[in-house]
Amino acid sequence: MGLAFEKVAPFTYRIPRQGKMRVEAVFFASESILQQLSAEDYASLKQLQNVATLPGIVAPALAMPDIHWGYGFPIGGVAAMDAEAGVVSPGGVGFDINCGVRLLRSSLSRAELEPVKDKLADILYARIPAGVGSERRDVRLGRKDLKRVLLEGAPYVIRLGYGVDGEARFIESGGRLAGADPERVSPRALERGAPQLGTLGSGNHFLEVQYVDRIYDQAAAEAFGLFLGQVTVLIHSGSRGLGHQVCQDYVERFLARLPAYGIELPDRQLAAAPIQSPDGQAYLRAMAAAANFAFANRQLIAHFVREAFETAGFSPRDHGLALVYDLAHNNAKFETYGDRRVLVHRKGATRAFGPGHPEVPREYRAVGQPVFVPGDMGRYSYVLAGTAGAMAMSFGSSCHGAGRQLSRAKAKKLARGQDVARALASQGVLVRAKTHATILEEIPEAYKDVAEVVRVVEGAGLGRIVARLRPLIVVKG
Repeated sequence: MGLAFEKVAPFTYRIPRQGKMRVEAVFFASESILQQLSAEDYASLKQLQNVATLPGIVAPALAMPDIHWGYGFPIGGVAAMDAEAGVVSPGGVGFDINCGVRLLRSSLSRAELEPVKDKLADILYARIPAGVGSERRDVRLGRKDLKRVLLEGAPYVIRLGYGVDGEARFIESGGRLAGADPERVSPRALERGAPQLGTLGSGNHFLEVQYVDRIYDQAAAEAFGLFLGQVTVLIHSGSRGLGHQVCQDYVERFLARLPAYGIELPDRQLAAAPIQSPDGQAYLRAMAAAANFAFANRQLIAHFVREAFETAGFSPRDHGLALVYDLAHNNAKFETYGDRRVLVHRKGATRAFGPGHPEVPREYRAVGQPVFVPGDMGRYSYVLAGTAGAMAMSFGSSCHGAGRQLSRAKAKKLARGQDVARALASQGVLVRAKTHATILEEIPEAYKDVAEVVRVVEGAGLGRIVARLRPLIVVKG
């Protein structure tokens, strides 16, 4: 299958149907992003073409401007499947089910934080376990409680005291996906997840203390409670080992069942089952359970962030840490567009519902859903607002981050011999990480410039830039 595409609108490109593609594909890019895609021989766009061959897909298959190579689906991929005739693919959700980001706003200014920045960095690193296999010893849930987490998500741990009454309203889907069934989650997945609730994990997961250094849309910033110089906290984590195991279990199960369903795939990593089949329904219930675990995980991390600020000397009244929003990157969700009900796979893409949508909290409904786009630990991240354009063009979806441009191996090779942490400290960014290798893998040069990514998003009409956040403290695995 060849790769031919045409520009059809600002920052918008179309790949017409060809080969076994059932629908056309659309991707969003600038000239510089196109050059990066060309340098990789358009590998991720070829993955997008493969996605367009899946049974029951609704036009078009989509890729956001942070697109890069992934498992089966490209990261940044969005695919809507007809709810009755379509398939569900674990590769279209990802191994880290409901990986997502949560933004907390504070009452503090950058000037108020600076005198205790070093102390706070150390406390956060001590209080928020990070790294491969990281576990908490102060939150131990029995099997019964763990299953309640899988069923009820963030609202359950809020009731246990890990949060503020009413803040579940500011979590996507209220912090709980319906239809979860813990019995569809394997004993191995439960075993892996049980000690990891309230932990960051490794890789690109992080906790950042930041400050608002620029406002682009004053009305939306005020709706979100953001002001210049304000201290914020961005948390990026997911379902940890539990979600990874759920994905692995069902990829293997679906691969074994492909002949029975008569599904032919250009890439076995796209393993899929009909949505309405027993296998498809089992995965969706297990995926919802893992998503609920992830919502609860970020809820617990936020609780311990508040505790860390208090240990550093700020009373709850002083820090005023409040949830702006929590949204997912890796989910499959039933949604309705026009008169068609679809299952939207978002793999390294985020929901971006526009103004007036009933699922957007009433405080934000006039301006659209908050969307958070993390950058890298040396530059900046962005807050956006969802738009009507996203609802019309991308099944209410936007990008989820800067997107890698160097593999971890290439990043480490590039950074070899550098004291990255010291260089960042000289720029006012304190880094606390489990290993030196993690810092090397996550150097700023490993990522696209997120400013370019959000420029494409806004230029294509998928989002509106609201504010820019600069890092002060970074905690990584």
